[in-house]
Formats: sequence, structure tokens, C-alpha cells
Amino acid sequence: MPVRWIPGRDAQANSYLFGDVLVDAGVLPMAVERYKDQISTIILTHGHYDHTAYLKEIAHMCSARVCIHTADAEALFRDEISLANHFGEHSPRIAPDQKLQGGEVIGGLLVIPTPGHTAGSICLYSEEEHLLISGDTVFTDGACGRTDFPTGSAAAMEESLMSLQKLEVEGFYPGHGEPVDHGGAMQIAAAAVLCRRGW
Repeated sequence: MPVRWIPGRDAQANSYLFGDVLVDAGVLPMAVERYKDQISTIILTHGHYDHTAYLKEIAHMCSARVCIHTADAEALFRDEISLANHFGEHSPRIAPDQKLQGGEVIGGLLVIPTPGHTAGSICLYSEEEHLLISGDTVFTDGACGRTDFPTGSAAAMEESLMSLQKLEVEGFYPGHGEPVDHGGAMQIAAAAVLCRRGW
């Protein structure tokens, strides 16, 4: 099943469509509107505002249920945790329909907890397709997400990257930047090395 990339603009994070699952909701609703009848679930990779800015509008437009890891659920209501105040905005103020723990499979995507960028950061993995949607855990330039925001942890990030290296990853779809269709495991390995070196 192909992943459809919905690019983020400026400070917006990328969104991705995999089957009936939309991953992240920082893009403008008009970018998602053409897929509204397809989307039944929105999974948030974490609670930062650039990934959740239009969550309320998109969830309403698609009549979609909202899922986020339990450790990041409060970011949907607290500006200082979502970093909405950095954008001069407010958190979306919408309660999730499902608080994730990790290990769930939703729309063919396995929820993998990857704390580090935030306590409730997750990645989504398709074993069948060998693809990873990584949020802000790791990017295609071999970098990992910042760990100096509220609930972030450099030690947790290093552990998360080590766990991701155990996966067979070809297609790689980050929260920011361009995705790649092949060689995703190399991006993860590079980020793990840099993280261990403290870069």
C-alpha cells in the first residue's frame, strides 16, 4: 500500500496518508480535503503544535477518530507543552478518542513508542511494506529530533534509535523534510551514531 505524502509548508509538519489513516494534522485542511471520505483515523506522532495545528478542523471534516500516545495527550490542551505559545497560537483543545500505549496496530501500522523528542513520541511501522513514519524522532538527513523541549530526553532518544535499528526499513517518512522510498535503515543508523556522539 503506498504512502501519500502531504508536504508541510514553512513551519508545518508533513502529514501522510496510509490507507484510511492520516498521520499528523499540522497541514492546512484544504491539503487534506480531497481525501476526507477516505480518512477514518488520525494518528498523531506527538503533541507538538506543528503536528496538531489543524487537528480539530481536520477531524471534524473527516469525521475521524483521534489517537495519540497517552504521555502526550495533555499537549492537546496545554500550550506550554505543545509549544503552541511559540507560534502565538493555542493547542487544539480536542480530546483524543484513543490514548495509545504502544503495540497497537491501526490500519496496518504498528505503534512503536519512541520517547526522546517528547515523552509520548511514536513511530508507525508497516512490517508488510517495510516502511516507517517517524514523526520527529529521526529525519532523512540522519538527524534526530531535538530533546531540549518539555518532556524531551537525550537518553530516551538514544534508546529509541537503537530499538528502531532492529526494524527492516526501506520507505522512510519523517515529520519534516522529504521522504525516501529506499534505504530508510541507513537514515536511522546515521542518526543513532550522531546521537551517541552527542551531536
